Amino acid sequence: MKRSLRSLDAAALDGRRALVRVDFNCPLKDGAVTDNTRIRASLPTIQYLREKGARVVLLSHLGRPKGPDPKQSLKPCAAELEKLLGAPVTFIPDALSPDAIQVTKRLPRGAVAVVENTRFHGGEEKNDPELARSFAALGDFYVNDAFGSAHRAHSSTEAVAKLLKPAVSGFLMEKELEYLGSAVEHPKRPFVAVLGGAKVSGKIDLIENLLPRVDEILVGGAMACTFFRAMGLETGTSLVEEDRVDMARALIAKAGAKLVLPRGAVIAQRLEAGVPTRSVPRDAIPAGWAMFDISPDSEQDFAARIGRARTVVWNGPMGVFETAPFDHGTLAVAHAMADATAKPCRRLLRLLPRAR
Repeated sequence: MKRSLRSLDAAALDGRRALVRVDFNCPLKDGAVTDNTRIRASLPTIQYLREKGARVVLLSHLGRPKGPDPKQSLKPCAAELEKLLGAPVTFIPDALSPDAIQVTKRLPRGAVAVVENTRFHGGEEKNDPELARSFAALGDFYVNDAFGSAHRAHSSTEAVAKLLKPAVSGFLMEKELEYLGSAVEHPKRPFVAVLGGAKVSGKIDLIENLLPRVDEILVGGAMACTFFRAMGLETGTSLVEEDRVDMARALIAKAGAKLVLPRGAVIAQRLEAGVPTRSVPRDAIPAGWAMFDISPDSEQDFAARIGRARTVVWNGPMGVFETAPFDHGTLAVAHAMADATAKPCRRLLRLLPRAR
């Protein structure tokens, strides 16, 4: 299999349907995209395919819906892409609808379509082969340009790549892999990884691959609560993956001092802007309260460790950064990264936090 999009002959692109997995997991407010960074990051691949005469069909997830949800529709992302391209973008409301295939085949050369949120289908996160076949029917070849989602074996990332040939990487994917490969294989030390997000299960492979290479792994986000539970600590109503507690306990034993958990948590009784919050040590989360961010002393600890590092890999937010004030820990890490980058002889890689 050819890995590079640029390696494909022009004849393999002209008039053919390029099914492209992008990462349009953007924050939304009042039905509009509030940060189009991820959409802009996909433009080089999309524009290249358009210039080569391909019919471009885009797949992406957005958020964590439990089925179709108008509030997590990709329509706003399609509208934002249309603005950035300065060209019409067709929206396909359901990949499984009888006319979806015909819509993609009727696209003019160089035209772009966005398919509705892949996670509206229950089989997406289960890597369902039937759903993958439905996705594959929308394209003639496959391009994966969703670096932030590539580690997940979902129908639109893993299963579909086995069905459509050629299956190649897009330009964003290639760039990120180049940076990551350089950082991981030839890091300047100390080498620190900063990992956040909701679930340990989504990062287990990343943690295990990084452990022998890094000097420290700093863990934030809700995934820290699963480690707290593995330590025997009270976690209140915090998000905990009960079926991953034993795995977290094994990782703690395996990592030793390399694994650095938050010293404390910013907690609230519910996830809502303006609610009363408290900062408590990690062993003092009370029943009825949940961790939604790392504590100020954790921010200082993480910032100090990042400041001493010479290579940093960052993946995932420290808290529920879409809802203030639980964005503070993520912003603190971002500022620490910026400060470290400004110093001489620093070599850092930042993987943007997941929007949801």
